[in-house]
Amino acid sequence: MRMGSSSGFALALAICLSATPARADEWDGSPPFSAPEIPVADTAIGPLPITVSKWNLVDIPAPAPSSALIDLTPATLAEPPEEATDAYGPTQPFSPGSRLDGSGHIPRAYAPYRGVFQQAGTIRTELAILFVYMGAQSIPKLFKKTAPFHFKDEGWFGKDTANIGMDKLTHAFNTYLIADILHARLHRNTQGSEGDAVTAGVLAAGVMALNEISDGIETDSGYSMQDIAMNLTGATLSVLRNTVPGLKDKFAFKIEIMPNERIYSHVGKKHYAQQRFLFALKGAGFEGLQRSPLRFLDLQIGYYATDFLNSDRAKGIEPKRHLFFGLGLNLGELLFGRSESRFGKAAYSVLDHVQLPYTSLRVDTRGDFGHW
Repeated sequence: MRMGSSSGFALALAICLSATPARADEWDGSPPFSAPEIPVADTAIGPLPITVSKWNLVDIPAPAPSSALIDLTPATLAEPPEEATDAYGPTQPFSPGSRLDGSGHIPRAYAPYRGVFQQAGTIRTELAILFVYMGAQSIPKLFKKTAPFHFKDEGWFGKDTANIGMDKLTHAFNTYLIADILHARLHRNTQGSEGDAVTAGVLAAGVMALNEISDGIETDSGYSMQDIAMNLTGATLSVLRNTVPGLKDKFAFKIEIMPNERIYSHVGKKHYAQQRFLFALKGAGFEGLQRSPLRFLDLQIGYYATDFLNSDRAKGIEPKRHLFFGLGLNLGELLFGRSESRFGKAAYSVLDHVQLPYTSLRVDTRGDFGHW
């Protein structure tokens, strides 16, 4: 559209220039042909002030100002028409991509979906599936021995806690993962409306808080405020990652599950013992490394615990906490970093949350080196 308007303007300008005398400063005012006489009065256009017998423009006085003429001064043209507004701001249609912020969101004043409830209404199906999944985990507890609803102080990462903090990091990661999934759906369904990351974080933390109620009736557990705090931590990490420009490209919160004698334990302490949680600083997110092999590597810092099973404690083995540092292979960037297909993007997203076993080299604060 812009090129078409420019072409039309250029064409009109060329026509006007071709009709202008090439050397008007040497023209004496005499026409090259006899000019017709214009009568003094004409009933169609009204009286003219003089009779013009030849083309002498300097003799024609300036026309009298008319109130019917439109004043097209620059000041008038510079004032845009007022936008229609509603309670949320301008209602003018927004062209996607023309006014995105640094994180790829439409500013709230122009967003088609602005409130938390309005945005949440676009993922009713996803929320229903999530509630069904949470219910499937919680409802079986009602058929076991229960206790009146109660709170329990579970502690944090101390050696005297049940799982040495692994259950707390699980809460943080699960909320982070749910918030990221909901944000991906919200971002698509709301056309990238500002605030969708906060909405996703609130929904994820809310669902996890409701799910915690089932722990409050268990005889060996209870409603833990430490778990709620870790839920909020995971939700906050997701919000920051999806709103701070460039952070999603540079930072990831990942889980790694090491195989055990049963390959995988679904629940219980053995499940926690398989897990390693880590923060990754991704080389692919830094412009200076994007053309080098270093884009396939991540700097990692993480945590896991060992020797905290009931059988270990019965033998008198002291639980151990492990803080590690290392380099990890960014398989998502290696295999799907340039992919534009739906499958490739989905696989990249999965590998942005999961570190596959035996793809890192680490050193433990206990002095161990390798991969465990």
